[in-house]
Amino acid sequence: MRKITILGVSSLLVLSFLFTSCESVNNANNAQKGAGIGAVAGGVIGAIIGNNTGIGTAGGAAIGAAIGGGTGAVIGHSMDKQAREIDQALPSADVERVGEGIRLVLKEDAVRFDVNKATLTAQAKANLDKLVPVFKEYGDTNIEIFGYTDNTGKPEYNLTLSQKRAESVKAYLISKGLVAGRFKTSGHGIADPIASNDTKEGQSQNRRVEFAITANEKMVEEAKTKQ
Repeated sequence: MRKITILGVSSLLVLSFLFTSCESVNNANNAQKGAGIGAVAGGVIGAIIGNNTGIGTAGGAAIGAAIGGGTGAVIGHSMDKQAREIDQALPSADVERVGEGIRLVLKEDAVRFDVNKATLTAQAKANLDKLVPVFKEYGDTNIEIFGYTDNTGKPEYNLTLSQKRAESVKAYLISKGLVAGRFKTSGHGIADPIASNDTKEGQSQNRRVEFAITANEKMVEEAKTKQ
């Protein structure tokens, strides 16, 4: 599991105004994760930082949902635990702690779709089954699902296909007893590649589903009482 620490508000605001590319963010103490990001700033800079640091749209969504301060630190502790449990349940996934949330990347070897289809394979369902108990244990979180494709085919087609794939993952998780209201989905087609599309291996990595896991209102309110 690769853990990521997000820079503080002031540094992120400077970066957003300059539009400069970031170096990879450094590892830090888990207790400090997300404590420096305010809710107002987070929503504005999330997409910018997501693109410039390689944490993608899901990572940007995790930043944008940050509360900051002591409340954020409490949320961060809970997210640390959830991230470890996700990593143990599905070691083939990439699990990153971003701000006060989690970015979970399920590449094609974890969630596989048949070519040009949005139907989950048996392997994909089996891997999602491993995540269900963790998602149920940490019920006070919101889960946003982002679908992606490689660069083969027309961009417009891929955009629609990626949305359908994200919806398929959502529908399957709901069928396993997870609350529908926790989920949002979006398709991003060929955007935000995590590998080169010049090779078959790279294309395989880019055909993926990502999750942004963040605190819901109940979790935030409970965290405020634990500062």
